[in-house]
Amino acid sequence: MGLLRGRGDDGDVRRFRMREKLASIGDDFWIEDEDGNRAFRVNGKAMRIRDTFVLEDLSGHEVARIQERKLSVRDKVAVERDDQTIATVRKALVGIRDRFAIDVEGGHDLKAHGNVVDHEYEIERDGDTVARVSKKWFRVRDTYGVEIAAGEDEALVLGVVVAIDSLT
Repeated sequence: MGLLRGRGDDGDVRRFRMREKLASIGDDFWIEDEDGNRAFRVNGKAMRIRDTFVLEDLSGHEVARIQERKLSVRDKVAVERDDQTIATVRKALVGIRDRFAIDVEGGHDLKAHGNVVDHEYEIERDGDTVARVSKKWFRVRDTYGVEIAAGEDEALVLGVVVAIDSLT
């Protein structure tokens, strides 16, 4: 996979493999690490009024809930933990490239930009890349990678990636 430049050696990042077409409510799938081991499960909750995905650890404990927010001017998706919103993802209104604003509660906001539809984009905080998403790392069809810098909240970043996928 790629390397987050300027973040130290290759061992300073965690890499995950995601399925491209995840936005089917009722579908569940595993997020695997770079060695092919299951790391997180995305549970697409069926029978809900709004689109909801639950990110679970290997033990089945909820580490994030990703929910579409209805009744707003723009589409947005909340990433929640312990019934508290930890981030809100919304598509930017202007720009040629796909851009998303990620408002992080109690922290520095993030932004995602690049070719989101083709899964070639970065997530940044204050100009520093915290995650990179790319299909180029895999030959397997309908698969893309998420590379997360060391020290980042993996559940938050993966929740943001699921939210962006659900918005596109």
